[in-house]
Amino acid sequence: MSEIKVNFILNGRATTYVGEPRTTLLRALRAHGVTSVKRGCEEGECGTCTVLVDGVPMKSCMMLLPEVEGKSVITSEGLVGPNGELHPIQKAFIEEGAIQCGFCTPGMIMSVYALLNENPDPSDEDIKEALSGNLCRCTGYVSIIRAVKKAAAMMRE
Repeated sequence: MSEIKVNFILNGRATTYVGEPRTTLLRALRAHGVTSVKRGCEEGECGTCTVLVDGVPMKSCMMLLPEVEGKSVITSEGLVGPNGELHPIQKAFIEEGAIQCGFCTPGMIMSVYALLNENPDPSDEDIKEALSGNLCRCTGYVSIIRAVKKAAAMMRE
């Protein structure tokens, strides 16, 4: 199969990826060294590969690489500040114990980031709706919801 060149913005930096057109965004990101984007079900069910594409949470396992041509892709690494400081969402997840095995965390964080950009003071129902595409097998979601509320408060300050 012939290779294509796809140009997009990855975490604020212009990026070119050369590969087969049938390559998923998930596999391209992993090959590009982006380790926060996890390979889970690869069927769009678990949400562990969630990234933001032009600000919208998308499951990268369900997108073909050519679909991001000219677009902005943000992963959990893209939320870390210039001096390595964690984003308030990342801090809140740590502080509230919303991470156990950590496998689902990057996808959760990206879904929460999109939510809080749209709704800086979400209700429990808003949070549950925003996270409905992200599965966690460890925490039971109570600590995750607590972390989202804490992050929202931190971001409003």
